[in-house]
Amino acid sequence: MTESLIHDLLIILSAGLIAALVCRWMQCSVLIGYLVVGAILGQGGLSWISDDAHQLEHFAEAGVFLLLFSIGVEFSLDDLTRLGSKFLLGGVVQMSLVGIPVTATLIAMGLNWQSAVLIASAITFSSTVLVFKALSDWGQSRSTHGRRAIGILLFQDAALIPLLLLVPLLTGVDGAPGVNDYLTLAGISAAFICVIALLRVVLSRWVIPFFAGYRSPELVILFTIVSLGGVTLAAHSVGLPPAVGAFAAGLIFNGNRWTHQIDALVLPFRETFAAVFFIGLGLIFDPRLYWQEPVLIFGSLAGVLLIKTCAAAIALRLTGMSLRHAIGMGLGLAQIGEFAFVLVLLGLQSEVLAEIEYQRVVAVAVGSLILTPPLMKAGLRLIGIGSNTDEAEADSKEFATNNERATIIGAGPIGGRLTSQLETMGKDVCLIDLSPMNLQSFAQAGFHTVVGDASDGQVLKLAGVSDCPLCVVCVPQDDTAVKIVRAIRRVNRSGKLIVRCRYQSSKTRLQRLGVDHIVIEETEATMGLLRALSRFDLTD
Repeated sequence: MTESLIHDLLIILSAGLIAALVCRWMQCSVLIGYLVVGAILGQGGLSWISDDAHQLEHFAEAGVFLLLFSIGVEFSLDDLTRLGSKFLLGGVVQMSLVGIPVTATLIAMGLNWQSAVLIASAITFSSTVLVFKALSDWGQSRSTHGRRAIGILLFQDAALIPLLLLVPLLTGVDGAPGVNDYLTLAGISAAFICVIALLRVVLSRWVIPFFAGYRSPELVILFTIVSLGGVTLAAHSVGLPPAVGAFAAGLIFNGNRWTHQIDALVLPFRETFAAVFFIGLGLIFDPRLYWQEPVLIFGSLAGVLLIKTCAAAIALRLTGMSLRHAIGMGLGLAQIGEFAFVLVLLGLQSEVLAEIEYQRVVAVAVGSLILTPPLMKAGLRLIGIGSNTDEAEADSKEFATNNERATIIGAGPIGGRLTSQLETMGKDVCLIDLSPMNLQSFAQAGFHTVVGDASDGQVLKLAGVSDCPLCVVCVPQDDTAVKIVRAIRRVNRSGKLIVRCRYQSSKTRLQRLGVDHIVIEETEATMGLLRALSRFDLTD
């Protein structure tokens, strides 16, 4: 049994690695790759993994817990406050315009109300991961339409918890739950929230300072995992879904000096278990449904995309966006998100959903995710990214009116320190880097980030380099720096340009391209060594 489990895990992780490499090469979502490779390995494909003993479900659940824990750690009440009424208006309207008609349609098709409510609730979710990444890659996460779309996604993230709390109430075999059931759930939930708020204060004031004195990453990660397990187990013991406990554990660690460190330390575990989770979903997903029930599956997929696009467009239009921009972002929010899988999986485990109903939802959700990249690209083109539409001009002017701007190219250790220094000087900093991982912490901290090759004029345009008064290039390769400087000077001839280079021989090339100041590592290292030598008496 153990040997079989290790064998299956090795296949899953190897397949996940291959899928991730292929998705990076094709520049599409890794999440989609996990689902597809899971479907290939499962009963509907090669049948390499069956998991009849359901041992892999424990690893999949661990992936869910770490995903929700990370969302709790990153969840920003400040962001919700800044979005204000638009956050509530857009979120409520979008989820209502999707949930109510989908529930009515499913009941009319013969489903019981419990299953209909759960499936409709799952379908209301869009993919926070895919949408936020696409907006960041296109440099639109801080635009008007980007902020309002993210507001709807944040509302959905917040709505996940009460929806998870309601799942146990849908499992009653004796009919609809009574008033006492709701009052009991409300009381338990309120008490749990109070305990979490108290633990957050205790952690911030006493526990973290105690552990910080040891300066040990091992203690940080062990304490974090123990806390995650403890809060999750506590939630389960009082009758709440364990997923709620995982999210609550994230909230405990949110907003303190450990937040970014914990997120970075947990990231490898989260990504590994998330791969197992999504590949596990693919194992359950049966692609044969697409040709066994083509009318139902493809009809449902088209209906979901249409209703979610319309609902998001109406919600965004009510927040003050123009109709064209609202429809464009509506296309970007048309997919069924990753939290839908969490909700329907809990429904399957709670026997609210039959297995065939679960498989149909997964089939439609996978189809919507596969269509997300072209839909998102079409939506952004409809908005007119790079054109002179009124709202695009307004966003550009809003960013350009701040003369205290700076662009950092290369988000490594040097770029990170420069960003911190420039921020303390009151600069509005934008970072460009090839690696989304390097930019993740900066994006979470509220910096404008763009993923891409800085020698590409389109990437520089998305970052606003064309009218930026200060650009700092701190990439480690001289040839790359020369290409980036050449691209910058094509679009911006007047801005100040500071460049880091490794060798003295590269200085002439950079000067010819119009660099204002060059920091040469070879020269700086020589001066440092000479200063060190001067401190010693070498005559002995």
